[in-house]
Amino acid sequence: MSQVLVTGAAGFIGFHTCKKLLELGYEVVGVDNLNDYYSPQLKQDRLKQINSNHFEFVEGDFANLPVVEKLFGARAIKKVIHLGAQAGVRYSLQNPHAYIQSNLVGFCNILEGCRHNKVEHLVYASSSSVYGLNSKMPLATTDPVDHPVSLYAATKKSNELMAHTYSHLYGLPTTGLRFFTVYGPWGRPDMSPILFASAILTGEPIKVFNHGKMKRDFTYIDDIVEGVVKVLEAAPKAQPNQPCLLNHPNTSTAPYRIFNIGNNQPVELMTFIKTMEKALGKEAVMEMADMQPGDVLETFANVDDLSELVGFRPRTDLADGLGRFAEWFHKYYQI
Repeated sequence: MSQVLVTGAAGFIGFHTCKKLLELGYEVVGVDNLNDYYSPQLKQDRLKQINSNHFEFVEGDFANLPVVEKLFGARAIKKVIHLGAQAGVRYSLQNPHAYIQSNLVGFCNILEGCRHNKVEHLVYASSSSVYGLNSKMPLATTDPVDHPVSLYAATKKSNELMAHTYSHLYGLPTTGLRFFTVYGPWGRPDMSPILFASAILTGEPIKVFNHGKMKRDFTYIDDIVEGVVKVLEAAPKAQPNQPCLLNHPNTSTAPYRIFNIGNNQPVELMTFIKTMEKALGKEAVMEMADMQPGDVLETFANVDDLSELVGFRPRTDLADGLGRFAEWFHKYYQI
């Protein structure tokens, strides 16, 4: 049976994606280097939740070309979900070389593996951060993405350009998903839900950047994963007669598409914090702070084209999602 390769399999979205694919009957190969950007123990604990004979985990770094060549060479991989990357906007200010190595060199290795092994569809993680200084809301894939405000964002835009090149030159079907703010159980400890929950329950102040005057398109992990898996089975086809329109990536003649994947309902940061307080049963101590370098004021996804393609419809409201998150948080961290 052909297999699905999931990179970043021990990561937040990667772990949940592997579980969903296995539930649907796929054979899954997961790869992750278990680096220490955040707790490797959390990554290992995620992997322990996957109990299936149809899952193979490979510890390795896809930025290392021989690792990728061995991955593809020994298996019948026909679909790839590339979620592995050096994540984090703020960390890119401290360690830019990690982003070049993982997000550019590593992505090139994955593209080459797909090209030489006749992969039927590559779905890869882009990011809402590519929109940078855009102020028009909601953000749509037809908007220009020429003004990134972090190296992380710049690498994600580069991924989209690299993917188009491979789609055009080699007919490799690729779909990029611009993820908006994802939250839920087993989330990353460098993201606001866990940072806020830890501080609230221990009585520490939480930093509220830009004095709370920010909005994010918070999307629950189960809704995101459902969209990712549906997209996997909807590989784009070449459109030789399609005119290429300026700032409209989905008009390419190549088998190449870009979609936003988010909740389409932006939430004010203060509303998020108040809902988190209610879920945890404790009030927050707030410390107001200025805007951070690399951050944006608002993210708000237009997901009409993804809804039209695969019926993507986020269903989890914030109170329900944070309730599930809080239940997991209490159990896992025992605070």
